[in-house]
Amino acid sequence: MVPKHASTQAIASVDRSSLMRNPSVAGAAPPLTGIDGTSPVAPGHRPLHRRVAIVTGGSGGIGAAVSAHLVSLGANVVVGYIGDPAPGNQLVAELNSGAGGSGGGPCAIAVAADVSDPVQVSRLFDAAAEAFGPDLHVLVAAAGVQDDAYPRIADTTPEQWDRAFSVNARGTFLCCREAARRLVRGGAGRVVTFSSSNVGSLRPGYGAYVATKAAVEAMTKVLAKELAGTGITANSVAPGPVATPMFYAGKSEERVVAVAGECPMGRIGEPMDVAPVVGFLCSDAAGWINGQVIRVNGGYI
Repeated sequence: MVPKHASTQAIASVDRSSLMRNPSVAGAAPPLTGIDGTSPVAPGHRPLHRRVAIVTGGSGGIGAAVSAHLVSLGANVVVGYIGDPAPGNQLVAELNSGAGGSGGGPCAIAVAADVSDPVQVSRLFDAAAEAFGPDLHVLVAAAGVQDDAYPRIADTTPEQWDRAFSVNARGTFLCCREAARRLVRGGAGRVVTFSSSNVGSLRPGYGAYVATKAAVEAMTKVLAKELAGTGITANSVAPGPVATPMFYAGKSEERVVAVAGECPMGRIGEPMDVAPVVGFLCSDAAGWINGQVIRVNGGYI
């Protein structure tokens, strides 16, 4: 099985390897360029210059794309990860070799943190302040898990339920709590949580997962109201199917093809379909977007 922290390319064909060799097949997105895999940001346009962003789950899949994209926008990024440090360290090395930080030093660091542990979450924010200064601007809570057995509710064990809530709901809560206490006031503070378009599709086999993401959506909307007067916004991004190891795990080739066929765009999403939306929500241009859930799914739902 491919590790959940690894990254993959979107596919919409029974033969995954052939499409990965030829991404123009079946409506896949054209090749992207730049340090983060996307088109280079316009010269001089660095909307997150001198801002500090913490991205949990930031070493693989959508999180890695978000981390790299925020760097391309000028941010200094703390890549939160759990488990194998290699992917996070490799990503940080690539980012630091491709773009200097706003102060001329490194623009990214990798920090191990189990988001379900309040002590480790606090240390994650401490590490950000130690590396880049006391002003912390952005939290992107992208860490998440999904059971690749896709058990129906009748077959879900308490342990499966608790694991999903421990990371997806409790982890997001702990990170949001820390962000509400520590992000800068005055207009530059941004919280972006991760929900899922499955909250809209409500497919069998996703009971525990959808319950966690519904909790995240509700909590994010409450947080936006509680942060009134701080200038900090709180929004949630809800991707549809995206080509990551977490999406492919436990799915047959036939199921992958069927999912791609349900999308009007004719393909599975890619991490870089999602990252620019997160980047926008972190910018000043999104200052009037608050307490919203943005579905990024190509029309899947």
